[in-house]
Amino acid sequence: MNWLKRREELVGKIGKILVKTKALQFGTFSLPSGRLSSYYIDLRMTPSLPDAFRLMVDAYIETANHVLNSDHFEAIGAIPTVGLTYAAVVAYRLAKPLLYVRGEGTRPPGAKSVEGILMPGSNVLVIDDLSMTGTSILKAAQSIRSEGGVVSDALVLIDRMEGAAKLLRTAQIRLRSFTTILELARVLRQMEALAEEDFQSIRKQVTSR
Repeated sequence: MNWLKRREELVGKIGKILVKTKALQFGTFSLPSGRLSSYYIDLRMTPSLPDAFRLMVDAYIETANHVLNSDHFEAIGAIPTVGLTYAAVVAYRLAKPLLYVRGEGTRPPGAKSVEGILMPGSNVLVIDDLSMTGTSILKAAQSIRSEGGVVSDALVLIDRMEGAAKLLRTAQIRLRSFTTILELARVLRQMEALAEEDFQSIRKQVTSR
């Protein structure tokens, strides 16, 4: 099966999992950025579901191989906590060193911002679960760069299309995503796994950015 067909299959399967497990919810939610959203995606529960978790890890790995060429980077950089859950397995499967960026609130005075062995000049692929505004990814990339690493790409499972790609471009970082929320919503709608009202809610939010 070629990558386009395989990707289409994975998008549908992962979308159905999000709906079935209620990881995709609709209502009024306050995001970490302070923005209000008509939907919420919670990928924290997926690692408790082995079959679902395996599919999502496969999506990361196959995107890394087909879109990025995994030989292009030497290490995986994770953003705790959800991103680290996925990145650890991706790093293991790709046989790449794993690093993770510590948040300021979790770092003792004088401690490194990046945990793990980072060789100077290593090209690090930053991984997170979702991209929203891109600020978390950008901060992680800046921390890795300050420790001597090179960051040119970031990979997420789902891009919420809220400005992350634009922000990261200003720092010469390409945002790669397995899928976008709009594509996911369209696929789910075509499969009749998403109500028209919910689809239009996502569509309206994306186009209003």
